[in-house]
Amino acid sequence: MYFPIAERVLKEADYMIKTGHTIRKTAQHFKMSKSTVHKDLHERLAKIDGERYKKIEGILFYHKQIRHVRGGESTRKKYQNLLKSSTTL
Repeated sequence: MYFPIAERVLKEADYMIKTGHTIRKTAQHFKMSKSTVHKDLHERLAKIDGERYKKIEGILFYHKQIRHVRGGESTRKKYQNLLKSSTTL
């Protein structure tokens, strides 16, 4: 029998494993803070289910490895939008 927190942690883990989303997207989906989801998946999940924890660690490691790419892409889009809005005035 799981306690409500354990159930929540397992739902978050299953969602992230199924979708491959980031902590930010997972937090938005569950309408929770990023800090709570991070703590759930980094600390609580390891104590509840070691196999899921290993899968989550792989997903989070991947996101950490490509974060510079996503950040650069966001910056590029930001400046493209600024350029578009300044030329339409």
